[in-house]
Amino acid sequence: MKYTRRDFVKTNAIVGTGAMMGFNFAVPNVKPALTGGKPVRTASWPKWPKWNPETDEPRVLEVLRSGVWSRSEVVKEFENKWAKTTGSKRCVTVVNGTNALIASLTQAGIGGGDEVLVSSYTFIASVAAILQTGAMPVFVDSDPETFQLDPKEIKKKINNRTRAILPVHILGLPADMDSIMAIAKQNNLIVVEDACQGWLAEYDHKKVGTFGLAGCFSFQNSKNLPMGEGGAIVSDNDEFMDKCFSYHNYGYPYGSLVGAVNQGAVMAGTKIRLTEYQAAIGLSQLKRLDEETRLRETNANYLKEQLQGIPGISTYVLYPKVNRAVFHLFPFRFHSEGFKGLSRDVFIKALRAEGIPCSSGYTPLNDKLYLKDAFSSKNYKRMYQPEELDFEKFVAENQCPITDKLCNEEAIWLSQSMLLGSQTDMDDIANAIKKIHENVEELLNYKG
Repeated sequence: MKYTRRDFVKTNAIVGTGAMMGFNFAVPNVKPALTGGKPVRTASWPKWPKWNPETDEPRVLEVLRSGVWSRSEVVKEFENKWAKTTGSKRCVTVVNGTNALIASLTQAGIGGGDEVLVSSYTFIASVAAILQTGAMPVFVDSDPETFQLDPKEIKKKINNRTRAILPVHILGLPADMDSIMAIAKQNNLIVVEDACQGWLAEYDHKKVGTFGLAGCFSFQNSKNLPMGEGGAIVSDNDEFMDKCFSYHNYGYPYGSLVGAVNQGAVMAGTKIRLTEYQAAIGLSQLKRLDEETRLRETNANYLKEQLQGIPGISTYVLYPKVNRAVFHLFPFRFHSEGFKGLSRDVFIKALRAEGIPCSSGYTPLNDKLYLKDAFSSKNYKRMYQPEELDFEKFVAENQCPITDKLCNEEAIWLSQSMLLGSQTDMDDIANAIKKIHENVEELLNYKG
């Protein structure tokens, strides 16, 4: 028998009535699926990415049959539409979000000897991009309620070598851009926004990615606007965007970067151009992005309401000026003490067994060997003093205890495609968590 929200409400109503009448009713033992009970859900979840052959394929087939596959008019069309969508003056597409970050930081003048303050609760690409410029990443701890970098912690990390802040609108939830931009202005710092999970998200009626010098987006296959791979840089600064365009096309002259006849490339660039068929896929996905975003928002708000009040569960918090969150992931926090000491690992296994796919999310990035590898490279040894490349010292100076707790103990993620389901689907998620909570004793001795 499926354990529905109605059953849960009915059970609790009976228990409450019994308590008022002096009876000692217990919640019926509903065996968790992990220990042999029936799962809350057996139905499948919405698949991702979505593809509608009738509406999506004609443009892609047209591009494939044209034989014009390298960057041309379709890429320009996508760039113009993405700039308009974000409210930016200009857009340059690149092969992925990571290279959007690398290009932006490089053309913002970030390099060896500089320090870049970066969110500690993020994907490795945010930090890898800083390392590719030769700069030193400095990890900023998180606000546990919002999952974003904490502006109060930013101030503690600024010194005379700090050149930039790289906030990440992680999970599709906007960072506190008022505070970040104020700190940047006070300290003459560059802001490059990692909006790779923030398509259409808004803070104070502005799209994320449009506050700093540049905003960077990703269109990888799992993202809310997927192309397979792809990325974009947006900015209102023409000189900066001319540099980014030149950089992404071997360093050849473009716009204000004028070169002489037969001179060739005018900067040390690279080749990270988007293809025409990727842009065609992106245009098809862009048509329904707003509608899908509204559905994710609606379902996220409803699910948040259903989870509030469950002991041991804390739902995400948005900053007061956030007008729109886009939920590339739906996060909540798990507190073991609210589940009688149950571990997060067993909770996740139990939730998956109930038919609810979920993840523990990121692992801490501030103590991993990729940093030691970068510090051991020939280039870093030439740019920094030995004490600056002491890995153990770096780890000690970049401790982020709030992020560690999120990563190691608390965070739970649900994927964005799950939010494209129905309200009943959201009930299944909430009911599964309630079922686990009400029958947690069954799981306390689980050894699987």
